[in-house]
Amino acid sequence: MEVKVQRRCTKMASERPCPADDFSIYYVLAECTDHYDSSPVKEVEENQPHSQGVTGLRNLGNTCYMNAILQCLCSISPLVEYFLSGKYITALQKDCSEVATAFAYVMTDMWLGDSECVSPEIFRSAFGNLYPAFMKKTQQDAQEFLIYVLNELHESLKKCHRKSCEKGSIPRCCRKTIANEVSIITQLFEGQLNYSIMCLKCENCTYKNEVFTILCLPIPSDYECSLQDCLQCFFQQDTLTWHNQIHCSFCETKQETAVRASISKAPKVIIFHLKRFDILGTMKRKLRTDIHYPLTNLDLSPYICPVFRKHPKYNLCAVVNHFGDLDGGHYTAFCKNSVTQAWYSFDDTRVSEIPDTSVQTATAYLLFYSCQPFSIPIKKCKS
Repeated sequence: MEVKVQRRCTKMASERPCPADDFSIYYVLAECTDHYDSSPVKEVEENQPHSQGVTGLRNLGNTCYMNAILQCLCSISPLVEYFLSGKYITALQKDCSEVATAFAYVMTDMWLGDSECVSPEIFRSAFGNLYPAFMKKTQQDAQEFLIYVLNELHESLKKCHRKSCEKGSIPRCCRKTIANEVSIITQLFEGQLNYSIMCLKCENCTYKNEVFTILCLPIPSDYECSLQDCLQCFFQQDTLTWHNQIHCSFCETKQETAVRASISKAPKVIIFHLKRFDILGTMKRKLRTDIHYPLTNLDLSPYICPVFRKHPKYNLCAVVNHFGDLDGGHYTAFCKNSVTQAWYSFDDTRVSEIPDTSVQTATAYLLFYSCQPFSIPIKKCKS
């Protein structure tokens, strides 16, 4: 069982200057009524009213992976509201604020600008100063890029959190480990896995907690399966034998061990990475399995510790698609807009409204699910 755990990076350049920021002008996001169109797909025409948050991004040279991730993050209303309201400014760490500030600028252009397409150059430049590999015009993995972005935004916006761990009547195996540092990123995306580890000789059971922001799901079929099949495969009990045996403190030697994971803290927005890239020794391939995933009511209750089953059902809010193979390909995004309640396809500068039936594809690579429906991120005028 492999878990993709996003650990917050503590390495920050202390020499980074704090860029000037001016969000003294407050905006109002005009209220829109929901609309539905019966046509299967329609391009966003220049003569049509520009919908907030429905903005293309220019490709700066093999930056489709970046554009797809930015579109998904900029479609998550609580995150949009946080940045457009200016709340992020008071949280900025002075020695590492460039990326978060650049992210806010891009999001503002996408939500409050009147252009059908904007350039993410300011974000790419700020991000590339910290991670030069992403400045090269080469193929990059969208999931890897997402981890770095979430890390950097967290580091820029974190603050100390002194709340003690939950105790009382909660079973020890289900208690949540409260992070010392919190940010809008941890509040939205961070969850926690609990591993029960049982020695198969003495049956002594120990527990280990581990935070995550992305769950990396195995694909159990080469042809067709469901997201629930992937989840069941991830959360099934594993037996560690031979060289993978774990030292048992009671037996005082390495023993065969049974390990099972469950979710002890479910995030508000859960991200699934579908492991389509399979490498066995020198052989590598891309799994083109058609994975059926629901648009609404994804039930995670079988995998959540019973004490914390507050919001077990999730709705899809964004998808990153990958076309091509391991050595070359192209990324696009599907995002549900909280203003129009319609789904849109984002392919760099090309933006199309799509019906719900087109959101399910065999090219899905990353899935974003929210436990609550997104409301329109309205920004009120400063009084």
